[in-house]
Amino acid sequence: METAALPLRHLLLALAVVAVWGTNFVVIRIGLDHLPPLLFAALRFLFACLPGVFFVRRPRVPFVSMAAYGLLIGAGQFGLLFIALRSQIAPGLASLVIQVQVFFTIGLAVWLSGERVRSFQWGALALGATGLLVIAAHTDAATTPLGLGLVVLAALSWAGGNIVAKRSGVTDMLPFVIWASLFSAPPLFLASFALEGWDAIRAGILYADATTWAAVAWQTVGNTLFGYTAWGFLLSRHPAASITPTALLVPVFGMAASFIWLGEPLPLWKLGAAALVMSGLALGLLYPRWRVRAGRI
Repeated sequence: METAALPLRHLLLALAVVAVWGTNFVVIRIGLDHLPPLLFAALRFLFACLPGVFFVRRPRVPFVSMAAYGLLIGAGQFGLLFIALRSQIAPGLASLVIQVQVFFTIGLAVWLSGERVRSFQWGALALGATGLLVIAAHTDAATTPLGLGLVVLAALSWAGGNIVAKRSGVTDMLPFVIWASLFSAPPLFLASFALEGWDAIRAGILYADATTWAAVAWQTVGNTLFGYTAWGFLLSRHPAASITPTALLVPVFGMAASFIWLGEPLPLWKLGAAALVMSGLALGLLYPRWRVRAGRI
């Protein structure tokens, strides 16, 4: 069945969500001015689960699924991403690179299910990989090979979390994320104490200003509570094919926000890399739906 156009108010809501998720990379970078990265990530997940777990019913999924998701998304995706954003990669570029989680998710799904990779998926992967190679060829003081590698690993962790969530059978992501955050915060706090040390933690909290705490709050209120609630609302009322393509705009918002607020340069090579990665994402996401629609016309 052909997907219907979204009502204007729902389209605007979808754009608001991807704008929040895209600009969040700049918010993270601002918070890292005072807070050590692992501590910042730990606080994000602490406030994501508290006090929410006392008011939101536990999802009917195994605890092992919530624990695996919490570790992969918390310690894996965001722990590595926050470390990279501290000084190893520009926020706008990070918002683009981490989208390769789409390719990792497809790859993991194919590997676990034994399905054959289709030709258009190879084409999408080639475009995305070429974009990453362009970025790797232009690493400098603002975006280091280490930073690029950390964000790629964060994308792999995100993909693993996607597979865990899918296999758990969860249908409402907000309660799942809130409860899974119980398994994200403790290892991040332990890693912060072990790797960053009490002195850095104490100094970070002591010198954090209102802007820093606003960045922490935005991780919970904007990125998690609003983002997942609104996205879940839209997916419950429209086919996924009508909603998920808007996520392609996340790096657009991320790169634009970093350019406007942080002065991140946008040379031609970076725009070209963005075009390659996003073309690969668009091919992998939209081509099969176009084939289905074309076959029914």
